Amino acid sequence: MTTVQKHMRMARDILSVAPTDTVYAAIEKMTEHGVGALLVLRDAQVVGVISERDYMRKVILQDRASKTTSVAEIMSSKVISVGPDMSVPECLALMTGKRIRHLPIIQNGELLGMVSMGDLVRATIAEQKFVIDELHYYIRS
Repeated sequence: MTTVQKHMRMARDILSVAPTDTVYAAIEKMTEHGVGALLVLRDAQVVGVISERDYMRKVILQDRASKTTSVAEIMSSKVISVGPDMSVPECLALMTGKRIRHLPIIQNGELLGMVSMGDLVRATIAEQKFVIDELHYYIRS
């Protein structure tokens, strides 16, 4: 069983915004890069997550202006994260249970990387395909 570390995007490749950025700037970045959430970093520390869901519920439905509302005002500040040694199935179970699609990987307070639900589903499918192929080989031998 593989760990989440094998499937994460490295911290240097993770898109983020600052808590002082506008929601408009965050949504613009999400759109430009085709992602549904961004980490919110202050001095390289994870302080929150902003998602399309946050935007919909806390800006649009509350009739706020995205160009004047800061990320800090709407971000989810209770960030659920895991360590690099957590297994892929454990991460999938956590994400499903908490109804989240993105999971930062943090060790000793340092952001190592991030995985999405899609990353982990692809990893699970690849692992299952490998097992099936090995079983087919074993049966035919």
